[in-house]
Amino acid sequence: VLQPPESGGGSVQAGGSLRLSCKTSRLIFGDSDVGWYRQGPRHACELVASISRGSEARKYYLDSVKGRFAISQDNAKNTVDLEMNNLEPEDTATYYCAPDRGVPTCYGQGTEVTVST
Repeated sequence: VLQPPESGGGSVQAGGSLRLSCKTSRLIFGDSDVGWYRQGPRHACELVASISRGSEARKYYLDSVKGRFAISQDNAKNTVDLEMNNLEPEDTATYYCAPDRGVPTCYGQGTEVTVST
């Protein structure tokens, strides 16, 4: 059984934090930049954050999450994490990680994040 690469979702109250983790297998991700995407009741599939491979590790953030979310990678563990702080109800969505190839990518099981007021 193929395990989804995403983990770490859950339910929190507004203002809370969660840390999502993505297992970036070479088979699926190769050397591609890695993106965290989300799709929820309030928005279509959108890129939330991405990080480039290599030593530069350039990062991108959706405007609405800047200052609250932080993306990082651990090359030894082949993981890309998304630290989410000061969560808002608008962050409620299913979160997916996928290669960042410039196309919104929300498929697979993902991991659910629910933020309540």
